[in-house]
Amino acid sequence: MGIKKELGRKIKQYRISMGYTQEKLSEMIDISQKALSSIEVGENFVSAETLDKLLSALEITAEDLFSTNNVKDSAELMKMINQNLVLIGNNPKKLEIIYNLTKSLNQQ
Repeated sequence: MGIKKELGRKIKQYRISMGYTQEKLSEMIDISQKALSSIEVGENFVSAETLDKLLSALEITAEDLFSTNNVKDSAELMKMINQNLVLIGNNPKKLEIIYNLTKSLNQQ
């Protein structure tokens, strides 16, 4: 998979995990829905300005978006999970998503 397609796939994945439609995210980052769609399917590459807005809107870092090393040891993963939980705070919508995800994983 090429870098444009991989980056677009990750952007779409983060967008969906935040519960945003293409229309909502494109409004947040001040580009057209068609431009966002082209980025997500890997037809176009994101500009530096749009990338900065995407990172902010999706509440992620450049490392989150560009990282290709997904294998981490358990201790590091637990640390990262706990850091993310602190950042989430008492957001009921996000806490419910986390609850449902962990509940689903425990049933497997």
